[in-house]
Amino acid sequence: MPGPPITIPLGGVNCYLLPADGGFVLVDTGLATKRTALDARLRDSGCLPGTLKLVLLTHGDLDHAGNARHVRELYATNVGIHPDDAPMVETGDARLGRKLVPDRMTLTGRFIRVAGTVMEALRRGEALETFTPDLLIDEDFDLSAYGLEARVLHLPGHSPGSIGVLTASGDLVCGDLLYHWRKVSVPIMDDAAAHEASMSKLRSLDVRMVYPGHGKPFAWPG
Repeated sequence: MPGPPITIPLGGVNCYLLPADGGFVLVDTGLATKRTALDARLRDSGCLPGTLKLVLLTHGDLDHAGNARHVRELYATNVGIHPDDAPMVETGDARLGRKLVPDRMTLTGRFIRVAGTVMEALRRGEALETFTPDLLIDEDFDLSAYGLEARVLHLPGHSPGSIGVLTASGDLVCGDLLYHWRKVSVPIMDDAAAHEASMSKLRSLDVRMVYPGHGKPFAWPG
Protein backbone atom coordinates (compact mmCIF):
# COMPACT_ATOMS: atom_id res chain seq x y z
CA MET A 1 0.00 0.00 0.00
CA PRO A 2 1.35 3.48 -0.85
CA GLY A 3 2.72 5.49 2.06
CA PRO A 4 1.31 8.47 3.98
CA PRO A 5 0.91 11.96 2.51
CA ILE A 6 4.12 13.85 1.76
CA THR A 7 3.91 17.36 3.20
CA ILE A 8 5.05 20.17 0.92
CA PRO A 9 5.22 23.36 3.04
CA LEU A 10 5.13 26.54 0.98
CA GLY A 11 5.38 29.67 3.10
CA GLY A 12 2.75 28.80 5.68
CA VAL A 13 0.54 26.79 3.33
CA ASN A 14 0.75 23.02 2.97
CA CYS A 15 0.27 21.01 -0.19
CA TYR A 16 0.19 17.23 0.07
CA LEU A 17 1.53 14.69 -2.39
CA LEU A 18 -0.27 11.38 -1.97
CA PRO A 19 1.67 8.35 -3.22
CA ALA A 20 -0.51 6.17 -5.43
CA ASP A 21 0.04 3.00 -7.41
CA GLY A 22 2.15 4.07 -10.39
CA GLY A 23 2.22 7.75 -9.51
CA PHE A 24 0.83 10.49 -7.29
CA VAL A 25 -2.20 12.62 -6.49
CA LEU A 26 -1.50 16.22 -5.45
CA VAL A 27 -3.83 17.99 -3.03
CA ASP A 28 -3.60 21.80 -3.29
CA THR A 29 -0.92 23.79 -5.08
CA GLY A 30 0.08 26.83 -2.99
CA LEU A 31 0.65 30.43 -4.02
CA ALA A 32 2.04 31.32 -7.43
CA THR A 33 4.90 33.12 -5.65
CA LYS A 34 6.05 29.69 -4.40
CA ARG A 35 5.95 28.04 -7.82
CA THR A 36 9.68 27.37 -8.08
CA ALA A 37 9.69 25.76 -4.64
CA LEU A 38 6.67 23.61 -5.50
CA ASP A 39 8.23 22.42 -8.74
CA ALA A 40 11.43 21.51 -6.90
CA ARG A 41 9.66 19.64 -4.11
CA LEU A 42 7.55 17.67 -6.56
CA ARG A 43 10.63 16.75 -8.57
CA ASP A 44 12.62 15.80 -5.46
CA SER A 45 9.75 13.58 -4.30
CA GLY A 46 9.87 11.64 -7.57
CA CYS A 47 6.80 13.29 -9.06
CA LEU A 48 7.79 13.86 -12.67
CA PRO A 49 5.72 14.60 -15.78
CA GLY A 50 3.73 11.49 -16.55
CA THR A 51 3.39 10.42 -12.91
CA LEU A 52 0.95 13.01 -11.56
CA LYS A 53 -2.46 11.42 -12.02
CA LEU A 54 -4.67 14.15 -10.57
CA VAL A 55 -4.66 17.49 -8.76
CA LEU A 56 -7.38 18.11 -6.17
CA LEU A 57 -8.13 21.50 -4.64
CA THR A 58 -9.58 21.47 -1.14
CA HIS A 59 -11.14 24.88 -1.91
CA GLY A 60 -10.81 27.86 -4.20
CA ASP A 61 -8.66 30.26 -2.17
CA LEU A 62 -5.59 31.80 -3.77
CA ASP A 63 -3.13 30.16 -1.39
CA HIS A 64 -4.41 26.69 -2.29
CA ALA A 65 -5.21 27.11 -5.99
CA GLY A 66 -2.48 29.53 -7.09
CA ASN A 67 -0.43 27.00 -9.06
CA ALA A 68 -3.24 24.77 -10.29
CA ARG A 69 -3.19 25.88 -13.90
CA HIS A 70 0.60 25.77 -13.99
CA VAL A 71 0.75 22.23 -12.60
CA ARG A 72 -1.99 21.07 -14.95
CA GLU A 73 -0.05 22.35 -17.97
CA LEU A 74 3.36 21.15 -16.78
CA TYR A 75 2.18 17.65 -15.90
CA ALA A 76 -0.57 17.26 -18.52
CA THR A 77 -2.98 16.22 -15.80
CA ASN A 78 -6.49 17.12 -14.62
CA VAL A 79 -7.61 19.44 -11.81
CA GLY A 80 -10.68 18.74 -9.70
CA ILE A 81 -12.62 20.94 -7.30
CA HIS A 82 -16.07 20.91 -5.71
CA PRO A 83 -18.72 22.57 -7.90
CA ASP A 84 -19.56 25.11 -5.17
CA ASP A 85 -15.99 26.48 -5.26
CA ALA A 86 -15.43 26.13 -9.00
CA PRO A 87 -16.60 29.73 -9.67
CA MET A 88 -13.73 30.98 -7.49
CA VAL A 89 -11.04 29.53 -9.73
CA GLU A 90 -12.96 30.35 -12.90
CA THR A 91 -13.19 34.06 -12.01
CA GLY A 92 -10.41 34.61 -9.45
CA ASP A 93 -12.97 35.91 -6.92
CA ALA A 94 -12.74 33.94 -3.66
CA ARG A 95 -15.71 35.83 -2.21
CA LEU A 96 -18.19 33.96 -4.39
CA GLY A 97 -20.59 31.80 -2.42
CA ARG A 98 -19.37 33.14 0.91
CA LYS A 99 -21.03 35.36 3.48
CA LEU A 100 -20.18 39.06 3.53
CA VAL A 101 -19.15 38.62 7.17
CA PRO A 102 -17.86 35.20 8.28
CA ASP A 103 -19.62 33.58 11.23
CA ARG A 104 -16.30 33.32 13.07
CA MET A 105 -13.01 35.15 12.68
CA THR A 106 -10.40 35.12 15.43
CA LEU A 107 -7.61 37.67 15.75
CA THR A 108 -5.39 35.25 13.84
CA GLY A 109 -8.10 34.90 11.22
CA ARG A 110 -8.32 38.67 10.84
CA PHE A 111 -4.57 38.84 10.29
CA ILE A 112 -4.79 36.09 7.65
CA ARG A 113 -7.67 37.86 5.90
CA VAL A 114 -5.97 41.29 5.93
CA ALA A 115 -2.64 39.87 4.75
CA GLY A 116 -4.40 38.05 1.93
CA THR A 117 -6.31 41.16 0.88
CA VAL A 118 -3.15 43.27 0.82
CA MET A 119 -1.28 40.64 -1.16
CA GLU A 120 -4.10 40.38 -3.69
CA ALA A 121 -4.22 44.17 -4.07
CA LEU A 122 -0.48 44.34 -4.67
CA ARG A 123 -0.63 41.53 -7.22
CA ARG A 124 -4.04 42.21 -8.73
CA GLY A 125 -3.07 41.34 -12.28
CA GLU A 126 -1.62 37.96 -11.34
CA ALA A 127 -3.51 37.06 -8.16
CA LEU A 128 -4.85 33.85 -9.67
CA GLU A 129 -4.36 32.34 -13.09
CA THR A 130 -8.01 31.51 -13.68
CA PHE A 131 -9.00 28.25 -15.33
CA THR A 132 -11.89 25.91 -15.91
CA PRO A 133 -11.63 22.77 -13.75
CA ASP A 134 -11.47 19.45 -15.55
CA LEU A 135 -13.48 17.61 -12.89
CA LEU A 136 -16.19 18.66 -10.45
CA ILE A 137 -15.65 16.58 -7.31
CA ASP A 138 -18.26 15.85 -4.65
CA GLU A 139 -18.89 13.59 -1.67
CA ASP A 140 -17.60 10.01 -1.95
CA PHE A 141 -15.72 10.55 -5.21
CA ASP A 142 -13.62 7.39 -5.45
CA LEU A 143 -9.90 7.85 -6.13
CA SER A 144 -9.15 4.17 -6.75
CA ALA A 145 -9.17 4.84 -10.50
CA TYR A 146 -6.09 7.01 -9.86
CA GLY A 147 -4.27 4.29 -7.94
CA LEU A 148 -5.20 5.68 -4.53
CA GLU A 149 -7.43 3.92 -2.01
CA ALA A 150 -9.15 7.07 -0.83
CA ARG A 151 -12.34 9.06 -1.21
CA VAL A 152 -13.40 12.67 -1.19
CA LEU A 153 -15.42 14.18 1.66
CA HIS A 154 -17.48 17.33 1.26
CA LEU A 155 -16.47 19.41 4.30
CA PRO A 156 -18.04 22.88 4.00
CA GLY A 157 -17.57 25.54 6.64
CA HIS A 158 -14.49 27.43 5.51
CA SER A 159 -16.05 27.72 2.07
CA PRO A 160 -19.19 26.14 0.59
CA GLY A 161 -17.22 23.77 -1.61
CA SER A 162 -14.43 22.75 0.76
CA ILE A 163 -13.44 19.10 0.48
CA GLY A 164 -11.07 16.71 2.17
CA VAL A 165 -9.42 13.47 1.10
CA LEU A 166 -9.63 10.43 3.41
CA THR A 167 -7.38 7.48 2.63
CA ALA A 168 -8.09 3.85 3.50
CA SER A 169 -5.33 4.15 6.11
CA GLY A 170 -7.20 6.91 7.93
CA ASP A 171 -5.13 9.88 6.75
CA LEU A 172 -7.28 12.95 6.20
CA VAL A 173 -6.14 15.97 4.19
CA CYS A 174 -8.63 18.56 5.43
CA GLY A 175 -7.75 21.88 3.76
CA ASP A 176 -8.74 24.80 6.00
CA LEU A 177 -11.44 23.02 7.97
CA LEU A 178 -8.87 22.88 10.79
CA TYR A 179 -5.54 24.60 11.38
CA HIS A 180 -2.72 23.37 13.63
CA TRP A 181 -0.05 25.83 14.67
CA ARG A 182 0.40 25.84 18.45
CA LYS A 183 -2.94 24.08 18.81
CA VAL A 184 -5.83 22.89 16.68
CA SER A 185 -7.98 25.90 15.80
CA VAL A 186 -10.45 27.41 13.34
CA PRO A 187 -9.35 31.01 12.62
CA ILE A 188 -11.89 31.60 9.87
CA MET A 189 -15.31 29.94 9.80
CA ASP A 190 -17.51 31.20 6.99
CA ASP A 191 -20.55 29.12 7.97
CA ALA A 192 -20.67 27.86 11.56
CA ALA A 193 -23.55 25.43 11.02
CA ALA A 194 -21.88 23.87 7.97
CA HIS A 195 -18.58 23.62 9.86
CA GLU A 196 -20.19 21.80 12.78
CA ALA A 197 -21.90 19.40 10.37
CA SER A 198 -18.51 18.69 8.78
CA MET A 199 -16.96 18.07 12.19
CA SER A 200 -19.81 15.72 13.08
CA LYS A 201 -19.14 13.82 9.87
CA LEU A 202 -15.47 13.39 10.80
CA ARG A 203 -16.40 12.07 14.24
CA SER A 204 -18.34 9.26 12.57
CA LEU A 205 -15.42 8.18 10.39
CA ASP A 206 -12.24 6.20 10.96
CA VAL A 207 -9.77 9.09 10.90
CA ARG A 208 -6.25 8.45 12.19
CA MET A 209 -4.15 11.49 11.26
CA VAL A 210 -5.18 14.93 10.06
CA TYR A 211 -3.10 16.87 7.54
CA PRO A 212 -4.20 20.53 7.63
CA GLY A 213 -3.69 23.24 5.06
CA HIS A 214 -1.84 25.31 7.67
CA GLY A 215 0.35 23.89 10.42
CA LYS A 216 1.56 20.43 11.33
CA PRO A 217 -0.23 17.09 10.98
CA PHE A 218 -1.84 15.85 14.18
CA ALA A 219 -3.46 12.73 15.55
CA TRP A 220 -7.24 12.62 15.54
CA PRO A 221 -8.97 13.64 17.69
CA GLY A 222 -6.79 16.75 18.16
